[in-house]
Amino acid sequence: MRIGVLSVQGAVSEHLDHLRRCDTEAVAIKNVKSLDEVSGLILPGGESTTIGKLIEAFGLADSIRRRTRDKSLALFGTCAGMVLLAGEITDGIINQPKLGLMDIVVKRNAFGRQRESFETALDFKTFNEPLTAVFIRAPVILKMSHEVTALAQLPEGVVAARQGNLLATSFHPELTSDLRIHQYFIEMCREIS
Repeated sequence: MRIGVLSVQGAVSEHLDHLRRCDTEAVAIKNVKSLDEVSGLILPGGESTTIGKLIEAFGLADSIRRRTRDKSLALFGTCAGMVLLAGEITDGIINQPKLGLMDIVVKRNAFGRQRESFETALDFKTFNEPLTAVFIRAPVILKMSHEVTALAQLPEGVVAARQGNLLATSFHPELTSDLRIHQYFIEMCREIS
């Protein structure tokens, strides 16, 4: 099984490293040809507007949407990736680029600017022990449909959720040594391959 990390902007190398540490073949994805060869795709943190514009410019957006909807691709968005997955963004720019695949309403930068970044112990629904979550200009889920399962939350709202073959986290699991979130996503990819 091969899992890709969208490599147009953002925290790419850290996700590739985590996947490889989980004994999974990990590849950087920059075009439709390489996207067609993976079972899962991670949309990394970075700048959501920039990433959204680049995936449109590189012709990746339609292929990501099609493969996700036909369940031949599992998709994991971290931070900016969560914003891209959202069906609605409350504080986006006019014509905010997004994939719009997940039934969630997201607020960008819900925890403030970069200087308000923080780490916290976070209970994750399927893990026995809390994980350390790193939040950097992070979004939060304000609303979600009944088809979405909340996996972790803080007082500000839901910070991790799953909807079928879609996974989203507000935080950056690639910035800690904990591999459990990536292992969880690998299991999601196995379910569809």
